[in-house]
Amino acid sequence: MTTLQIVWYILVAVLLIGYSILDGFDLGVGFWQLFAKKEEDRRRFMASIGPFWDGNEVWLLTGGGALFAAFPPVYASVFSGFYLALMLLLFALIFRAVSLEFRNHLQTPRWRKTWDVAFAVGSSLPALLFGVALGNIMRGIPLNENGDYTGTFFGLLNPFALVIGLTGFAMLITHGALWLAMRIKGEAGKKALSWAKAGWVAYLVLFIVSGVFTFAAQGQLLENYNAFPVLWVIPVLALAAIVLARVFMQKEAVLKAFLASAAGIAMQFAIVAAGIFPKFVPALNDPTLSLTAGNSSSSEYTLGAMLIITLIGLPLVLVYTVWVYRTFTGEEVAGYGDH
Repeated sequence: MTTLQIVWYILVAVLLIGYSILDGFDLGVGFWQLFAKKEEDRRRFMASIGPFWDGNEVWLLTGGGALFAAFPPVYASVFSGFYLALMLLLFALIFRAVSLEFRNHLQTPRWRKTWDVAFAVGSSLPALLFGVALGNIMRGIPLNENGDYTGTFFGLLNPFALVIGLTGFAMLITHGALWLAMRIKGEAGKKALSWAKAGWVAYLVLFIVSGVFTFAAQGQLLENYNAFPVLWVIPVLALAAIVLARVFMQKEAVLKAFLASAAGIAMQFAIVAAGIFPKFVPALNDPTLSLTAGNSSSSEYTLGAMLIITLIGLPLVLVYTVWVYRTFTGEEVAGYGDH
C-alpha cells in the first residue's frame, strides 16, 4: 500500500467519526422525543438541534463522497450490497427532516403527534441501521470475484451485526440525552440526564457483550491487535471514556459527560478501523476477495489531487462548524418552527 492510500483510509474513518459524533446526538434526541410528556418540551427538544442538524448531515455526504472518489469499488460494493437497508435509511432521514420542518405548521394535536412519531422513527432507524451495517463490515460479507455482494437482505440481520447495531443504538441515544441535558434547562433537562444514565447502563452492557461476542466468534478482528499489542490501548481508552461519561453524569458535569461520550464514539470507530485494516469490506466467504485500501483505491494522481482539495476545504468546514456551535449554544430557544 502507498502512503496516500493509508492517508485516505484514515480520512474516511475521520469523516465517519465526525458524522457519528455530530449527527449522533441529533438521532438520539429524536428517539427521546416520544418520551417528553409536555408539548413545550417536545418543541424545545427540536429547538435544541434546529441550528445544527442539517449541517451535521453534511459529514455523512462528505464521507460518502470521499469513499466514492477515493475507493470506488468499496462504494459500489457497499451501496449495492446494502441497497434495501440504505433505501430504508434514506426514507427515514427524509421523514426526519420533513418532520422538523412541518411539525409546527398546524396547531392540531393529531398533526403534531404524527410528525413527532415520524421524527422519532426517522431518527431511531438510522441509529440502529448504521450499527447493523458496521457490524456486517466487521463480520465480513460474501463477495464474488468482482467485489459484488452475493448474500441476501436477511443475511445482513445476523446475530453479530444485530448486537453491534443495538450497541450503536444505545450509544447514540445516550449521546442524545446528554445533549438535551446540556441544552435544556429546568425539569426537562434533569429528566434528560436521568435518561442518559438509563441509556448508559444499556450502552455499557452491550459494549461488553459485543466485546465478548467478538472474542468468541470473530477472531479475525483480533489479528492486528495480536500482531501489534500497542493497539489494545484503543479499546481500553474506549472503555475509559464510557466510564468517565458516567462519572461526570453523577457529578452533573454534563458538558464533560458529553465530551467523554464523543470520545467514546471516536474510540469505538478506531477499534473497528484498527481491527479490519487494511480492509474496507472483508469477504466472509474468501479473505482473498476482500476489498482493501490497496486493491480498491483510485489512482495516485486522483488521491493526491483530492488530498489537496481536502486540505483546503476541510479546515473551512471545521471553522464553519465551530462558528455555528459557538453562536447557537449559548441561549436556549423557545421552540423549533416558532415564527
